[in-house]
Amino acid sequence: MSKVAMASVVLSAMLVLPVSNGFAGDVTKGKGLFEKNCASCHGAGGKGDGVAAASLNPKPRDLTDKTYMAGLKDEHIINTIKKGGAAVGKSPLMPPFGAALKDPDIQDVVAFLRSLEK
Repeated sequence: MSKVAMASVVLSAMLVLPVSNGFAGDVTKGKGLFEKNCASCHGAGGKGDGVAAASLNPKPRDLTDKTYMAGLKDEHIINTIKKGGAAVGKSPLMPPFGAALKDPDIQDVVAFLRSLEK
């Protein structure tokens, strides 16, 4: 196998992160979904500084906070995205995305969020 082909395989493996339910999420796909559905509040980099954040109380969570994110199980993040903030004891301003995003899409978003912790 050529060095270029090997590098491609390694890079692809690095972009797919496992989540707790045994499925894998794709960081690249998750980033695109996050930018489309979440960035207006959480900001493109996940810092809670999106354009809509200024008008929200409470402010969106900084998803790059390693200590906070390390304390969350993937299933909790999945439920927050799928069911909305109120369903998991968080802000009712966080809408549910379960009707708009399929489970694999949500897993991709979780993989992207986990990549922000590094």
